[in-house]
Amino acid sequence: FVKTLRLVLCADVPPVGPMDLPLSLLEMGCSGREEFLILSLPPQLPHGLPPTSLSLEREVEKQFLQDPGWLPIHDTDFAFQKVTERKVNVDALLNCTPSPLHSGLSVVRDPTTGMLLDFTEVLLENTSLSAKNSLSLQRQPGPPSESLRGSNTNYPFLPGGMDELTLDQIKTRSEQEEEIDFENGDFFFFFFSVTKLAAWKLPPQRSAETLSSPSSAQAGKEDKSKVKENPEEKKKWAIPVNISSPCEDFYKRIPNPAFKWPFELDTFQKQAVLRLEAHDSVFVAAHTSAGKTVVAEYAIALSQKHMTRTIYTSPIKALSNQKFRDFKNTFGDVGLLTGDVQLSPESSCLIMTTEILRSMLYNGSEVIRDLEWVIFDEVHYINDAERGVVWEEVLIMLPDHVSIILLSATVPNALEFSEWIGRIKKRHIYVISTMKRPVPLEHYLYTGNSTKTQKEMFLLMDAAGNFLTKGYYTAVDTKKERTSKHAQSFGSKTAPQNTTASQDRAVWLTLLHFLSQRQQTPVVAFTFSRTRCDDNARSLDSMDLTSSVEKAEIHSFFQKSLSRLRGGDRQLPQILLMRDLLKRGIGVHHSGILPILKEVIEMLFSRGLVKVLFATETFAMGVNMPARTVVFDSIRKHDGTGFRNLLPGEYIQMAGRAGRRGLDATGTVIILCKSGVHEMADLHVMMMGKPTVLQSQFRLTYTMILNLLRVEALRVTDMMRRSFSESHRDTQAHEKRISHLKQVLASLPPLDTEGQLSDILPYYHTVTELRHTREALQQAILESVNGLKALSVGRVVIVNNKQHLNALGVILQVSNDAVNRTFTALIICEKGNEEGGPNGEDNGALPHLYNTALFVPEGPCSHTVQKLKLQDISAITVKTLKVIPDRIIDNYNKRQQPRFRNDPPGQAISTATQELLRLAEANPGGMATLDPVNDLQLKSVEVVEDSMRLRVLQDSLKDFSCIHSPTFAEQVCERMSVQEELDRLLFLVSDQSLSLLPEYHQRIKVLQSLQYIDGSGAVQLKGRVACQISSHELLLTELLFENALSPLAPEESAALLSCLVFTQNTQTEPHITSTLKEGINRVLSVAQRIGQLQRECGIAQTAEEFVGQFKFGLTEVVYCWARGMPFAEIALLTDVQEGTVVRCIQRLDEVLKEVRQAARIVGDSVLGSKMERASLAIRRDIVFTASLYTH
Repeated sequence: FVKTLRLVLCADVPPVGPMDLPLSLLEMGCSGREEFLILSLPPQLPHGLPPTSLSLEREVEKQFLQDPGWLPIHDTDFAFQKVTERKVNVDALLNCTPSPLHSGLSVVRDPTTGMLLDFTEVLLENTSLSAKNSLSLQRQPGPPSESLRGSNTNYPFLPGGMDELTLDQIKTRSEQEEEIDFENGDFFFFFFSVTKLAAWKLPPQRSAETLSSPSSAQAGKEDKSKVKENPEEKKKWAIPVNISSPCEDFYKRIPNPAFKWPFELDTFQKQAVLRLEAHDSVFVAAHTSAGKTVVAEYAIALSQKHMTRTIYTSPIKALSNQKFRDFKNTFGDVGLLTGDVQLSPESSCLIMTTEILRSMLYNGSEVIRDLEWVIFDEVHYINDAERGVVWEEVLIMLPDHVSIILLSATVPNALEFSEWIGRIKKRHIYVISTMKRPVPLEHYLYTGNSTKTQKEMFLLMDAAGNFLTKGYYTAVDTKKERTSKHAQSFGSKTAPQNTTASQDRAVWLTLLHFLSQRQQTPVVAFTFSRTRCDDNARSLDSMDLTSSVEKAEIHSFFQKSLSRLRGGDRQLPQILLMRDLLKRGIGVHHSGILPILKEVIEMLFSRGLVKVLFATETFAMGVNMPARTVVFDSIRKHDGTGFRNLLPGEYIQMAGRAGRRGLDATGTVIILCKSGVHEMADLHVMMMGKPTVLQSQFRLTYTMILNLLRVEALRVTDMMRRSFSESHRDTQAHEKRISHLKQVLASLPPLDTEGQLSDILPYYHTVTELRHTREALQQAILESVNGLKALSVGRVVIVNNKQHLNALGVILQVSNDAVNRTFTALIICEKGNEEGGPNGEDNGALPHLYNTALFVPEGPCSHTVQKLKLQDISAITVKTLKVIPDRIIDNYNKRQQPRFRNDPPGQAISTATQELLRLAEANPGGMATLDPVNDLQLKSVEVVEDSMRLRVLQDSLKDFSCIHSPTFAEQVCERMSVQEELDRLLFLVSDQSLSLLPEYHQRIKVLQSLQYIDGSGAVQLKGRVACQISSHELLLTELLFENALSPLAPEESAALLSCLVFTQNTQTEPHITSTLKEGINRVLSVAQRIGQLQRECGIAQTAEEFVGQFKFGLTEVVYCWARGMPFAEIALLTDVQEGTVVRCIQRLDEVLKEVRQAARIVGDSVLGSKMERASLAIRRDIVFTASLYTH
């Protein structure tokens, strides 16, 4: 029995609206239940209240008349009749954000007891700093929504190794920024003066400004004090760590390690851990499976202990997913950020691809504040032509407080690379390199192809690394014997280079049968073609390598993994085929396989259930899945341009997958000899050669330029100067020399430019130009065929080097080496200066003056025979002498021996020397030389122009009065040579000598023409939009601003944008709608326009190459997918493999997100929502199934 109490509500209730229920009474039962009662219904309903139907009229009114987004623009009066009047609130205009507090309270405590005594007010500095105006870590944090990825209006944090500029420094720098054109001789306007460097202490962007004539003493003092300040100027940043002796006191030095392993660490791991404990940066280079992950694990554990964060970056998304699973199992608190997945971003360890870290750095993400370590795995990926630049950008942009851990396969130039990082970061990098393999490898050649020959396996390199030629020759003989037998039976025929499918099948069946008998599975078979991987796996239809227990395990794992797919997707041909193969223990792994299938195969392989895996090279890239045996189907691969042998680095990386630590004593590597045995030289280079060196792939991208231009204090030239490609610039040594030269210049007497010396500056300009022209002309002559012909035996030449100044010589011999050609010549010299004694150095005292006077000895004439390089010969005269070269050389060499030293020279030498002396005395002002245009027939425009310029300049020299001044020599000699060296060094340390500078100016020109930046380099709206986009930024931004995507439906937009992510050529012709066709033509015309503009601005890429990057082969596939067609059907529309289609659609989703962000910046909400709809349309089913590693 429930006693109910009914209360009539007498309170003031607002009037009933159409959305409200007609509420009149409230029933409260003893059980405490409350129910709404509607008058027209009986009070007891078995299933509660029926749903209320809303009035359609009301719905339409709400959506179309009260939502400002839908208001009709043409008939505003009608529209606004329906909208309720807005209340005017004037106070809202007066509301302003409170200014930051300029002071705070500080506690005063008793130093002994810690008792609180007093509070004092302290002034706070940097209160106005924010992410929009400062690079400092002292700035206030931004809004929480931007804390992870940052915002493209944020400044990045100050990169390590750079000094933050004050506003005054920025102003002075922009004033000094007028560029000096070194090519056209502008830089002579600051010579004869001490060149002061800009106040900026960055490894130097030198801004040279002329000072009239500072007091020399003071300048000297300043420079001396600078030199004293920096005693460690030329220190080594990379420090190699010795790992040859065991680390005895490890546990004493680290009594409580942040992480403990169930096994004893190797020496290199212990040394790395010690360095991490000291918060140092390390570069660890070791073979695959040597245990580099230990270093990463310890860093993660340390950051958890210190309550800071670690970022682990990897080059490949698949590797990121695997590491996420491994670290999640070990540490728990781990997050993942990739293009399409974001899992627990608040974790202390974040795993991400390098591109995401780059955008976080540029966008000033708050994560960077808490960051202690960044771990770069697979650093040798920096050699990747397409993406290597990202590593360099990230390394340059990381702030000072972040320590760096670099993990790499063995590379020969680890020290050089670490030295570069150390120098740009101004911190030591400890290099730990080990060549030791935990499981040594044995390399074999295999020639078997039938049951009879299945044991034909020959050891080529043993576990100790010795190359065994005996094994090689045995393999050759065995193969030869069989071929000759075959020839006897079937008539001789040259062995074909490529084997047929049936021959391949025979070899694989024989080999795998042999290996499974010897219990050498699991096997990874590296095959450098996706179709061959598939064909080889399919051809093994008769082979079964698994037991019934294993079959059951494989079946249940396969079914469980694919249970998340929709019914239709589970029946895809690739999945059915793979299920059949996997049950028999055979797997295939390459980019054409569906991602979820690849993960299933990897997991089964790591459990030892896949016995044979046919894989392409990507399987060896970081995927840590060792096997017992590795087989190479071939040692040649196609690298995008043509076929070539494997590089030693590639071979070592793949062969290193053989041998499982703790399971196998040695790993087996087998090279198949299908058509014939490979050349021994090729095998030797591949196995014993040095792995590929780390090389800079740094290039300028528009995104990088725009990201740096929007921040006043960072410049693109700083980025270029810090790149690995410019690491050869020894700026510190140049700096020292510059300061020394400035002291020397300051101590010289002031320059007199009065009277006769008034034209000394123009004279110097003319002489310098003359010298440069003559050098350029001489180089052209010496590089030409006719010039080299003229340099034959007996030709008289003029020699200039450290020992000789305008001395005559005669050529006796020409070397055959075309690369470093040398000329043996007899040259006249002073008696006593045959060897180029201490006074020989003075001969070059006036190199900067134009001097054609030939050398005539003051005392008795002597001679010397020397090997000359091309650059030592400054002119080829019209004279030739008859000489007997062999006699001259033999006689000279004989007299170099101590006991014949005082013998008189032979007849041949005396005649030649006298002849040369007679020529020099007859032509003291200079001899006639071969004319490059008339005598040597060099008709190129440059040579003709240079020789005409040379004549004009030589004639103009006679008109200068300064050369007649008695003080000319002392005024000019020393000062000009010092000044010349100073100018050269200032050029070398300035931005003008950067190799990418011309391209930078070309790209800036393109950006200015397209109005991404204005004339002063300030980033405009278009530039801000382009910053959001990671690849093909110009094309996408232009399409946005030309409204090219507006007429298209969401699914058509997605299909059109697929051209930005799809890179393969296809044979099938897509069938598409007419609007899409128009869209494609629009894209091509925009691309053509950008390509032509780039060409006009001087960029090397042709317009055709630029347009050719965009491939429209997947437009139909993406269009149908976005419209909801099942995957099985869209796979039939194209010849592109399923895995590639999935990867393209996944990458397309990232592009759509970027376009959505860009549309928001422009204020185009319609396009933004269209991109969102397009993104939703493609994010479904098998394409966006979550990774097995992350769930």
